[in-house]
Amino acid sequence: MRQLILLDHDEFLTRLGKIRALMNDAQASAMLVTDNANIYYLTGRVFAGYIYLPANSMPVFFIRRPIGLEGDGVVYIRKPEHMAESIGLDTPESLALELDITPYSMIERLKAIFPQAVIVNASPMLRAARAVKTPREIELIATSGIKQERVYRRIPHLYREGMTDLELQVEIERTSRLEGCLGQFRISGDSMELYMGNILAGENADNPTPYDFAMGGEGLDPSLPVGCNGSVIREGESVMVDVNGNYTGYMTDMTRTYTVGNINALAMKAHRCSVEICREVSAMAIPGTETKDMYHRAEEMAREAGLYEYFMGHRQKAGFVGHGVGIEINEQPVIAPRSRDIIQTGNVFALEPKFVIPHVGAVGIENTYAVTPQGVRCLTNAPEDIETLK
Repeated sequence: MRQLILLDHDEFLTRLGKIRALMNDAQASAMLVTDNANIYYLTGRVFAGYIYLPANSMPVFFIRRPIGLEGDGVVYIRKPEHMAESIGLDTPESLALELDITPYSMIERLKAIFPQAVIVNASPMLRAARAVKTPREIELIATSGIKQERVYRRIPHLYREGMTDLELQVEIERTSRLEGCLGQFRISGDSMELYMGNILAGENADNPTPYDFAMGGEGLDPSLPVGCNGSVIREGESVMVDVNGNYTGYMTDMTRTYTVGNINALAMKAHRCSVEICREVSAMAIPGTETKDMYHRAEEMAREAGLYEYFMGHRQKAGFVGHGVGIEINEQPVIAPRSRDIIQTGNVFALEPKFVIPHVGAVGIENTYAVTPQGVRCLTNAPEDIETLK
């Protein structure tokens, strides 16, 4: 038998306490958690089932799969209707469900189990709790950053003359997996898809995508229209690398730019502007700062440099310049012009002021930062200058 909860006891109580405080603010007397990322956040593992979390007593873990887990509050069930039957749960006055991500049919099924309960949305509460990382979470993200940096430092040596973007991506993925990358690229939202990362060579960076990523790419097939498209890497064009940083269950997000030979002066200027934006805007991330102000400063710097036409895309622009990072790659806070998020100690965010230069490709960097009591800390420290593929 294996213990269900893998978190340190104090860590578990800290995370539980944050969620309960948000439940009390929303007057939710209980919460039912079923999303993998949220289950992982609360237990340190993923299982098929539900966490029933009363506001004022210990949670109950209803498990369907896998067999062999034990611990306080563990109850095995075959279907959700067995939850109430198993231990005679009292119907809560209000029940928080993950309305943003749970299918409608399952919501209706869960509502029928608790017919007297007023249903409220648990998703904003869980996002808010996960946005403020504990020291242990930041430690796990920092470990991912160290491992991801090791991979990026090897990228120039993975290139061979005549390679396509796909061939280079395969070599980067292989190196990442051997370094310990889990391969899982968790993204919140059912309309967001990506495999291991994004490699954009030359003009492909200007191909629009249906996904809400900072950069696009045609992709290899219409079923996944994003990323590399089999283009040969050519001299004078850029190669932007934005690959999976999940080594611990917690991710870092890092982008670096490479080239074969030299790229033109406009592209070099845009890349330097990206580095400058990262340095200035990340320094703004002190508790109490509105993230929309960070976005506006990034945009202002691009305009001042005469580069706004290329900022965050050329043919199609992204509507943000940064985002929270953690168990999923797109968490809070969001750094966007209409964001209501405010920087807090414990936030971890990626900043990605990128540019797409016609006939050259994408340039710029992306770093992951933690907001700590000692100040903003960069967790992704690979070289930021454009490097030559060798």
